[in-house]
Amino acid sequence: MKETIAIRRATANDLTILLKCEQEVIRAERPFDPTIKEEEVTYYDLESLRTDPRAIVVVACDGDTIVATGYALEKQARHYLEHETYAYLGFMYTDPAYRGMGINGKIISTLQHWAKEQGLFELRLTVYDANEPALRAYEKVGFKKHIVEMRLRTEG
Repeated sequence: MKETIAIRRATANDLTILLKCEQEVIRAERPFDPTIKEEEVTYYDLESLRTDPRAIVVVACDGDTIVATGYALEKQARHYLEHETYAYLGFMYTDPAYRGMGINGKIISTLQHWAKEQGLFELRLTVYDANEPALRAYEKVGFKKHIVEMRLRTEG
């Protein structure tokens, strides 16, 4: 592994690897969410996100190898909030062999810089409450728990 991890925008040539990373995100989240379908699913339209002027998809590379991903997307805030728009962060994935090295923090810093350039000063993301490692990683870079979404399954 190289000492320097480079963060860059994702390109069209990265799509195959990005789709594999997306499946790793889903695989990691299935234990936290019994409502995710068992068959292969997708969370993101990565090509649309990559080309959307209101979004950025970034990758962290060790040489030519993509080892982490993330995106930021400008979203409309609810009408009663003090900000009109915000940056929603998603697709936060780091290869297990590269975890604990601060790469996620570098990706978030890159996304935060992009958001500021867009005039977006509120950043939000969602994470499963039981996903302790992810919670610690986000708290480490300054995120705070804000709201808890609850669910109830009724018999139909």
